[in-house]
Amino acid sequence: QVQLVESGGGLVQAGGSLRLSCAAFGLTFSTADMGWFRQAPGKDREFVATIRWSGTSTYYVDSVKGRFTISRDNAKNTVYLQMNSLKPEDTAVYYCAAAYGVGLSVSLHDYHYWGQGTQVTVSS
Repeated sequence: QVQLVESGGGLVQAGGSLRLSCAAFGLTFSTADMGWFRQAPGKDREFVATIRWSGTSTYYVDSVKGRFTISRDNAKNTVYLQMNSLKPEDTAVYYCAAAYGVGLSVSLHDYHYWGQGTQVTVSS
């Protein structure tokens, strides 16, 4: 049974930092392309960042470039999202997702497995 378990969310002031983690169980993590998505209240789920299975390539939505960093540790079956210089508009539920053979996909439809999400709230 595949499980993706996010952690690390919380309440932070604007300009602050958080580090999200996503631990994967029941899948071959070392060959999975991983992504982070987010969904703000009343909005569609949107792409944030993705990393290839090898960790050698990453891609970000323009609004987080230079502030967020996605990384992975295949030995720990975990993907991370380091979020710096947070803004109130980053407030959302953040989800990690896994897929195979999709490369650096920004489409949520390409991802096969999803976590339950972790809330990030940035106060102004």
